[in-house]
Formats: sequence, structure tokens, C-alpha cells
Amino acid sequence: MKIAVPTKDWATVSGHAGQSTCWLVYDLADHQAGEKLPAPTRVELTKEQLPHYFKDDGPHPLDGVEIMLAGSAGDGFIRHMKKRGADVLLTGETDPVTAINRLIAGEALPEQRFDITTTLCRLRDLFSRH
Repeated sequence: MKIAVPTKDWATVSGHAGQSTCWLVYDLADHQAGEKLPAPTRVELTKEQLPHYFKDDGPHPLDGVEIMLAGSAGDGFIRHMKKRGADVLLTGETDPVTAINRLIAGEALPEQRFDITTTLCRLRDLFSRH
């Protein structure tokens, strides 16, 4: 399983996933319970590859990701990622490793933080093609 986490500083979970250019991708295919998480791959998206702009007209650097773990995301982003095969989970946890370990352990994730951009995205999503 692959889990992608948007980040601004390569260290913390960020919000507004649809506009995030930097992503940490954790490949857990060979991960065993109780082991330390493998080092993530850093993925940097161009503006054209951002989910808000991507036209679904070819492969994408985040293809194959099954879960996206973000601080916030609009409904359009969530629907768009679902169509591409990824579930979006929102959390208030800022540490990617802690969030993923909680997810793997079946623990509840902390409630997401307030993010004004989510409200703005909801307005934008009313007119979204996704």
C-alpha cells in the first residue's frame, strides 16, 4: 500500500491538499507491523500536475497511491482522488509518521485543524468539474 502526505517543509502534514506541490510517498508494500516506517519518496508536482489543475489526460506522479493523508482538502479533491483510486483521510496530526502509525494500528486520527482554505474550496467545488 502507498500512502501520500502533502507537505510544505518535508516534515509536517499540510492542508489544502489540492494545491500542494510537495508530497511524501510512503510505500508500505514490504512493511511489517512493529517495524519503523520506510523512508518516504519525495515527489514535487508542477503546477499542471496539481490536482486542482490536472486534466486526467495521462499518468500522474501520485498514481498508485491508495491513501492520501492531509490536514484539509475540498470535496472536489476528495471526489477527484476517489476516481483515481485513492481515499483521502483528513487529520489534525502534523507528524506524518505518527499519523501513518496510528492509521496502521487502527487508531482514530485527531480531528482536522480549522483551515479557511477548506471553506473557500467548498465554494469553488460547487462549480468544479470533479
